[in-house]
Amino acid sequence: MSNDNPYPHLLEPLDLGFTTLRNRLIMGSMHMRLELLDNVIEREAAYYGARARGETGLIVTGGFAPNPFGGMDPQTLTMETEAQAEAQRPVTAAVHAEGGKICLQILHAGRYAGVPETVGASDIPTAINPVTPRALTEDEVEQTVEDFVKTAALAQHAGFDGVEIMGSEGYLITQFCVPRTNNRDDAWGGTFEKRIRFPLEIVRRIRARVGRDFIVMYRLSALDLVEDGLTGAETLHLAREIAAAGADIMSTGIGWHEARIPTIAHMVPRGAWTSFVARLKDAVDIPVVASNRINTPELAEHVLARGDADLIAMARPLLADSDFALKARQARADEINTCIACNQACLDPIFRNGPATCLVNPAAAREIEFQSVPAGSPKRIAVVGAGPAGLSCAVAAAERGHAVTLYDSAREIGGQLNLARAVPGKEEFNETLRYFRRRLETEGVELRLGQRVEADALIADGYDEIVVATGVSPRLLDIDGADHPMVVSYVDVLSGAKTAGQRVVVVGAGGIGFDVAQYLTARHGVGEETVNEFLAAWGVDVAHRNAGGVAKPPAAADTDHAVTMLQRKPARMGRSLGLTTGWVPRTELPRRGVEMITGAAYRLIDDAGLHITVENEERLIAADTIVVCAGQEPDRGLHQALVGKSVRAHLIGGAEEAAELDAMRAIDQGTRLGLAL
Repeated sequence: MSNDNPYPHLLEPLDLGFTTLRNRLIMGSMHMRLELLDNVIEREAAYYGARARGETGLIVTGGFAPNPFGGMDPQTLTMETEAQAEAQRPVTAAVHAEGGKICLQILHAGRYAGVPETVGASDIPTAINPVTPRALTEDEVEQTVEDFVKTAALAQHAGFDGVEIMGSEGYLITQFCVPRTNNRDDAWGGTFEKRIRFPLEIVRRIRARVGRDFIVMYRLSALDLVEDGLTGAETLHLAREIAAAGADIMSTGIGWHEARIPTIAHMVPRGAWTSFVARLKDAVDIPVVASNRINTPELAEHVLARGDADLIAMARPLLADSDFALKARQARADEINTCIACNQACLDPIFRNGPATCLVNPAAAREIEFQSVPAGSPKRIAVVGAGPAGLSCAVAAAERGHAVTLYDSAREIGGQLNLARAVPGKEEFNETLRYFRRRLETEGVELRLGQRVEADALIADGYDEIVVATGVSPRLLDIDGADHPMVVSYVDVLSGAKTAGQRVVVVGAGGIGFDVAQYLTARHGVGEETVNEFLAAWGVDVAHRNAGGVAKPPAAADTDHAVTMLQRKPARMGRSLGLTTGWVPRTELPRRGVEMITGAAYRLIDDAGLHITVENEERLIAADTIVVCAGQEPDRGLHQALVGKSVRAHLIGGAEEAAELDAMRAIDQGTRLGLAL
């Protein structure tokens, strides 16, 4: 590395013979569901164009279905007609105008499809879709292959530089390849050779139709992580056959959507899956792409330099920062807004049938709305509170040319983000705070920490606008003995101000309660888990000898604390957790011996512990420490003191609406206000 070329492998062009990618960074496919919003083509052109302007080497669109049976839902875009292809020309033109290249992904969801009638290789249902699929007839299989071919030809007509064939993550092509979902006894099932005929015919026929000067990328599951999936040897054999059939690039995915092993969420260590990709690279003679939990240019460079892959695919990291490659080239990596793998604003909304964006970058896929226009008349603005709402408002306003002063009574920025980043598996919030610290510097925000500012002082300073982002205070328990010395708040524990005893009761089972339980029972204390520790804990067959690459996870290790979680509601715990990540702590905490009690009525606290009633039965939960995670109250004192005074005051973030460490709403709200002031 050097200052002139800080990431030589990542920034090296890739010559495919008929076209050249300007670097080794691919924007991986991510279905943003912008079709649910207005001006969908304008939005897509702005969204993909921004990533091309940020110097991404190759962009892959969200999945287009080759026919109506293949959509993730009835609104999924298909590519079946010339009119649909013509409609995409503004998108390809926007990318090409910025010097980029773009591939259209062809995705048939098969039994995952959220449509009235689903189809699959067989009629084997999945737990993540209530609709049982109908097995395709042999004629329909042939027609589906031709539908893939037609979509590829239409993509070429629309000006795309290539296509990516989605043969990963449990979608239709994958469903044909494995015995888990293919029990056919015809030409498309039975033996391994017959099961993989479906993807091979698709690749061969697409290549024959589009010619040589068109990128054909195939996305293969490097590891299925489901029972009765492919073995490692079968995966390598399929990869070699795909390459021989005419693919130019071998992209990779990890795990099916129904896999019960986390693959891309924040608790997965960075670069956890690159060793499996490296085996593919050794097996084929076409470029191979590594993906999943690679979110910094340093890690991408390391993976490429080590020879584990030829290219790096990032999807969510390019939501977080469209200028990722540009900043890397300019040696400005410290200015990259890093993906924290939370899934809260991207994958969770998608699986709730809503459009996606990004928690740390609410402008993602909203580029036509979030435009930073220089202020016509710069103002002096005070922002009080350096949590996520205040930080995002301060930098957005300063970027427009306003003179911004940011106050906080704490001695460091971050607010409750500092609590979140203390939770094992959520260390990525450190990157968010690094990004905001750097943005405060580059935008010239005056930072005043360690001092509590009062309304009169702010008014006397003559600010044009005052933004109150003072956050929240923990809600207290209202029962006898709530002031007992063993009672502490989640703030005390996660900040390290107080140390919990051996027997701990966690009162409240929302997101914060689960965070505290994870903090207390982490296998290795507070700190990042290594890749090998993670793979062993979740039962991943590192040698990939077993079908699907799954093995029995080891018995749970002892923890430093015996934890009991309590919830007033009788419903299942953790229902408010993230849709795509919440199942992980719900699965993991019982393995760590955490007892979960629902429908608990809290009676009193004394030296013996917490007395509760469950189903009319009185119980004592013996405890050394009781951690209260019973919600928050908004801290609006400063705003109330400003109301009615001769100053424009705004209330945002937790101070406006208390919620459980809701950084997504806070950053969105703060950014919008900063752009509007």
